[in-house]
Order: sequence, then structure tokens, then C-alpha cells
Amino acid sequence: MVTLSDVAKKANVSKMTVSRVINHPEQVTDELKELVFKAMKELNYKPNVAAKALANNRTQVVKLFILEEMDTTEPYYMNLLMGISKELDKHQYSLQLVTENSFDMGISDGYIITGMRDQDYEWIGRIEKPVVLFGENRYGYDHVDTNNVKGTSLSTEHMIKQGYEHIHFIGIDVNEPFEYAREVGYINTMQKHGRVPIIHRFENRSRYASQFIAENFQDFPKKTGFVCSTDRLGIGVERGLLRKKANIPDDYGVIGFDGVFLDQIAFPRLSTVKQPVIEMGEACAKMLLNKIEQKGAPQGIRLFDPELIIRGSTDKESEALI
Repeated sequence: MVTLSDVAKKANVSKMTVSRVINHPEQVTDELKELVFKAMKELNYKPNVAAKALANNRTQVVKLFILEEMDTTEPYYMNLLMGISKELDKHQYSLQLVTENSFDMGISDGYIITGMRDQDYEWIGRIEKPVVLFGENRYGYDHVDTNNVKGTSLSTEHMIKQGYEHIHFIGIDVNEPFEYAREVGYINTMQKHGRVPIIHRFENRSRYASQFIAENFQDFPKKTGFVCSTDRLGIGVERGLLRKKANIPDDYGVIGFDGVFLDQIAFPRLSTVKQPVIEMGEACAKMLLNKIEQKGAPQGIRLFDPELIIRGSTDKESEALI
């Protein structure tokens, strides 16, 4: 059986260093962690997670609560899960998924919560274990999110640059901070260029956006662009335009927000504001583990810059290159 001493010898470090890497990785340099993890892998050494949990009075379990229907954003959440799991695995933590249909607080060392709505914060405030939220909030909770204002500012600027004279915002019909932020980015950019913002809101399902465009197509003259709050809504706008045999992107442009799979299955392929969801998931896990180690100390806010991805729904040349 491979022991801690074997790992220390292989990595050319002390047993204390190996123990610290396993139990308190935040106290060790990345160089030392790399040496020790490499030795552990080569020797196929598996730390005794149960003993570690017992010694630290912990469960080595983190729970992820998803408080909205996953079927509307499933590709998005798969990437989030991947990022969280990837980081937790480095610290011998298990991830347990809890959805709105299987709600169970259970036993864990902390919680990552996403899909929150205003009515959820009352019970979130009663949780005694460390909590990190994935998504903006107005209640001062530690959280990780995209810079939503910057994202729609990028997409609106792109629409203006492409020569679209009328630019509408297609948003989600929820009174939540992330949606307000995306609308603010659009509104501020429109006003900066002396244009009048026009906002339409729907449930985050493509069929509602598609139906709206098809039924009101006469109200959208040529050279109209649609800045959408999600890729799902963007796909719906595209479908509505195509039902009316509209020319995309020459006469009508569409740009989404998320950049997680759905943008790539649309045709023309959807320009989008891409969120680094896997990296954001890793950041959620890091923030929560730090909070657990620091006995609940506040961790603040981490915002990630999104990236504008230009494709055929706003640029014909981009589609031709694919």
C-alpha cells in the first residue's frame, strides 16, 4: 500500500508538505501542489477522504442547488457543473446536485445556489453553512457572474457597427438583477449613440420569441437588429424571421447571449456574447472552499468578462468562413 511517506519521497518534499497539500492546499504554492499531485498520480495514491473529513469535522460534500427548470438552460448548466466538479475534485470534495423538484438541504459543508428568484432569499438567509451564489443578487451575498452590462454593451455596439438602423432588445420576463443588468448595457449604449431603446420581454423559450416576430413582422423594417438576452431567445427570433423569408444578416441581424452550445446549432449560426461558464463554475467552487476554510468569512464578488463571438446572424462573411 502506498503511504504518505512514499509520496513525499517521490516528490522530494516532507510528509508535512504532502499533508498540507491534501488538507490545506490554499496554504501551498502552485509549484509544490503540482509536484505532490504528480507524485500522487504516478503512485496511484488516494488520500483517505473519510479520515480527512473526520479530522476536520467536515463531510467533504458540497451541494449545488439549481432553483429553476433545467430543461430551458440545460447545456448551460452542464458546463457549470463541469467547472464546479473540476475544482472540487482537486480538493477531494464530492458534489451533490439538488433541483427544485428534489429539494433537500441534507448534510454538507457548504452550498452553491443558482437560479434564485426574489422569494428564495428569505430561506437562503437562514442557511447556517457557507453559501456562494452563482448569479447577481441585490442582497449582498458572495457571488460569481458575468459582467452582464458589458455583454449587452458589446452586442449593441456590434449591431450599430454593422449598420442596423433599428435595434430592439428581446429580454426575459423576470424581475431579476442579471436581466436588469443586460437591459442596462443595451439602454446605455443606445442612448450613447442617440438612439431610442425598444424592449420586449418573454419567458425564456424560443417559441415565444419566434411567434412574436412572425406575428409582428410588419413592424420591423429592413436593417433591424435584435439584441437578445439569451441564445434561446435569439434562436426564436431567427426562426420567426425565417418563417417570413427574411434575409439574415443583410436585412435583419440577431445576436444572443450565453455561447453554450445553442448558438452553434442555429442557422445561420448565431452571433453571441459568450460566457466562460466552466471557468465561472471553478470560481464558484474556489470561493466556497475559501469561505469554508475561513469559517464563513465574506468573499465578495467575482465578475467575468464575456467575449463577443461574431457569426452568420450578423455577418455574412463569418458564415461563409465556416
